[in-house]
Amino acid sequence: MRPNDEGMLSQEEIDALLGGADGSHSTDENNDQSALEDVLTPMEIDALGEIGNIAFGSAATALSALLNQKVDITTPKVSLVHRSSLYDEFPTPYVSVFVEYTEGFRGSNVLLIKKEDASIIADLMLGGNGTNPSEEIQEIHLSAVQEAMNQMMGSSATAMSMMFDKRIDISPPVIEMFDVKEDRGTEHIPSDDQFLKVSFRLRVGELIDSNIMQLLPIDFTKELVHHLMLSDDKDDLDVEALSARSDVSENERPSSDAQRADGESGAALDRDRAAAGDDAEPVRRTDAGGRISASASRLGAQEPVHVRPVAFSEFDDGETSSVNAQNIDLLLDIPLTVTVELGRTKRRIKDILDLSRGSVIELDKLAGEPVDILVNHKPIAKGEVVVIDENFGVRITEILNQHDRLKRL
Repeated sequence: MRPNDEGMLSQEEIDALLGGADGSHSTDENNDQSALEDVLTPMEIDALGEIGNIAFGSAATALSALLNQKVDITTPKVSLVHRSSLYDEFPTPYVSVFVEYTEGFRGSNVLLIKKEDASIIADLMLGGNGTNPSEEIQEIHLSAVQEAMNQMMGSSATAMSMMFDKRIDISPPVIEMFDVKEDRGTEHIPSDDQFLKVSFRLRVGELIDSNIMQLLPIDFTKELVHHLMLSDDKDDLDVEALSARSDVSENERPSSDAQRADGESGAALDRDRAAAGDDAEPVRRTDAGGRISASASRLGAQEPVHVRPVAFSEFDDGETSSVNAQNIDLLLDIPLTVTVELGRTKRRIKDILDLSRGSVIELDKLAGEPVDILVNHKPIAKGEVVVIDENFGVRITEILNQHDRLKRL
């Protein structure tokens, strides 16, 4: 760039000097934004950000519980990635997590976490404090990160199920190293020439302040956004319909003056009937709300009420056992206390106070007699005492049938 013959710089040259690298960077950002808006409308971009906020907000809660650290995932930034510029986008090694939607939606996405961040997460999962993670990602570290991602994506799928009001299931995450330079782990990247990158800022306590990225095919993204917009439109229609019904109800509801006039006319008719005689038939009239009311000169003139006993359905044993089987399935994961009772005896307080080291207490069981096995203090079986290595055990010799055990529980 040289000054003109008069020693003065042109306006374009001055702008270029003042803008410098910032001007070119701003131009690149504007071009990227323009390219993104050629694929998605601004409304669709906002909707995709809302989906990411809800889904990864739930995932952050799950990760926080696993790592016992405060986890923040900030508002996502959506950008367009060209497959030809993969190395420019991801120049360093990452850990990739491939997840496929199996129910509710048909599609897939890839999560990318920096190798250093994955090492810290693995160290926390394996009981470390995250301050001295392993420099090399080994198989055990990948397994630990996979478990963390499994919990995160499970929580994300649950949040999406609530958002879209339908069941959404995902496949178990597939985790591997991702290195564009070595062409490693790139087979799960969307095969289209262009795809979307949703970047979140990930902060884990004081240990991680980085980005976690989600790569999505454009068609799958449009499907998600389309379903979200349909759900929003349906909610708006429901609210409008409810409001319209409320307005109609208000218009149809009689005024207090009309109700008072109707009540006064009904009372006048009752007085006329009462003047005609005690045995006059009750007067029936319809109030402003369409309800039928009756009045009579005395209680004896009211119509008799027919009462009949209630009839209960009968259940045979087959139906009862089926219901019990279904109900017991809900309780199978509840922990119970198992106790083996060698025997019992009763002693007076005086005898208990006389006990000392070496005292022998005689039980009500004979030598060799089976011991009782109790669950939550309810006997369910009998057995014999055995020794396993250096521990006592019990071998079950007799067990109550399933029906009796269920009744005792």
